[in-house]
Amino acid sequence: METGIVKFFNPKKGYGFIATSDPDRDVFLHKTGIPFGILVNTGDKVAFETVQGPKGPNAKIVRVIDGVSSR
Repeated sequence: METGIVKFFNPKKGYGFIATSDPDRDVFLHKTGIPFGILVNTGDKVAFETVQGPKGPNAKIVRVIDGVSSR
């Protein structure tokens, strides 16, 4: 699993980005990659798996490490 910080997440639109340790690589975060019951906020430290999407890396199975993680 990889870790990063949620750079931006818009719950109404259902997407955002995760900043990784590589400053040139952000990972796309879609609401379908967040398990039910998990709330992701901008600034949360998260762990996630990465899959290659059509436009670059996508996060899946996102888990909050440091932040608010339940609804």
